Amino acid sequence: MNSALMLLLIVFAAVVFLFVFLYFVPVNLWITAIFSGVKVGLFELVFMRIRKVPPGIIVTSMITATKAGLQVTTNELETHYLASGNVPNVIKALISADKANINLTFKQATAIDLAGREVFEAVQISVNPKVITTPKVAAVAADGIQLIATARVTVRANIQQLVGGAGEDTILARVGEGIVTSIGSANSHKQVLENPDKISKLVLERGLDAGTAFEILSIDIADVDVGTNIGAKLQIDQANADLKVAEAKAEERRAMAVAQEQEMKAISQEMRAKVIEAEAEIPMAISEAFRSGNLGIMDYYKIKNIQADTDMRDSIAKPDTDKGKQDSKNK
Repeated sequence: MNSALMLLLIVFAAVVFLFVFLYFVPVNLWITAIFSGVKVGLFELVFMRIRKVPPGIIVTSMITATKAGLQVTTNELETHYLASGNVPNVIKALISADKANINLTFKQATAIDLAGREVFEAVQISVNPKVITTPKVAAVAADGIQLIATARVTVRANIQQLVGGAGEDTILARVGEGIVTSIGSANSHKQVLENPDKISKLVLERGLDAGTAFEILSIDIADVDVGTNIGAKLQIDQANADLKVAEAKAEERRAMAVAQEQEMKAISQEMRAKVIEAEAEIPMAISEAFRSGNLGIMDYYKIKNIQADTDMRDSIAKPDTDKGKQDSKNK
């Protein structure tokens, strides 16, 4: 029983050792590489495993590159993998660029990949141009009519400027700016509707792809719609603003007139109070004149006659008013 258990343990240890050995010494990968014409040492594969580099990715990429006629080394692939690069994607991009006669070196491909751009997709766009549709761009012609345009921009990837070049958002922003400028420089919106190709020609002449990762091949106006009459709307808004200003000024003048009227009324009341006060002093002055002998009885009667004549003339000048007052008193 003990010998059978020992034999079982030995077999189990042998199996574990075999799996560990095959893990650190990938003999099958080494044999595959040899038969594929890739020169890679067995100990080199072991050291890859120790450096935590998957030998399968490196060997498979080396085999693919060798079969495609590319000159790369395992050290270059290991370095790119340790730098968090996508080794298979770089190899696919190099093969695609080589088949399309695009000048792309391994250094450029790894730099593009490490910069966060899809290098294989960039090569595909360089071979097969991409069409970008701009959002609706609203602009106003010189006659005040708003136009809403949509454009399709055909771009091709510029491999040499993928690192550090601006992306699609910059292309869309520049094309939108060019459309606004082109429509705004038109004397009439009818000119734009009759010849929408003028917009694309003017936009292409501006060199909008400078400093970007793309080369603009064409700009095609897909749709142009007529929007609102911005000029008329602005005139209406201006007229409403002028009306409010005029109303404010009229209200200001009315307030000043009311204030002046109140002031005149106050002055009139003050003057009337002074007249009443002066009239109240007349009997006292007459009494004083009687006592001092400066006024005789005949003079007094003459003053009363003059006052009566004055009241009579006032009543003749305003008969209706006095009659109305008298009627109201009687009622």
